[in-house]
Amino acid sequence: MSVPEQLRYTEEHEWVSGLEGEDGVVTVGITDYAADALGDIVFVQLPEEGQSVTAGEPCGEAESTKSVSDIYSPLSGEIVAVNQAVVDDPGIINADAYGEGWLFRIRIDEDQPDLLDAESYNKIIEEA
Repeated sequence: MSVPEQLRYTEEHEWVSGLEGEDGVVTVGITDYAADALGDIVFVQLPEEGQSVTAGEPCGEAESTKSVSDIYSPLSGEIVAVNQAVVDDPGIINADAYGEGWLFRIRIDEDQPDLLDAESYNKIIEEA
């Protein structure tokens, strides 16, 4: 199971990239572990551009052949982009969770919760 070192993670199996950027915009997706656990993802519902999201709150859903799971926002802010390619073809998440399978981008507020590093996230999935 791939857990890239340069990303940050939540216990709900979302990843975040771009925290170091000066524009305050981060990219969010679900991890390889979550995509594998869900099985073949057949539908995703994502937040709309311009929508405000709150860290730790559900903001979408991923439906697979096995179940339906909430997608949680890892950080608070405003949605500035949604990956329409994933909406049109949710299987992209299974094929490339950390690349083409990104879900949405958030312009984050100040005062954000701490996210997990790769080592801490690896421990969580090893114990699952």
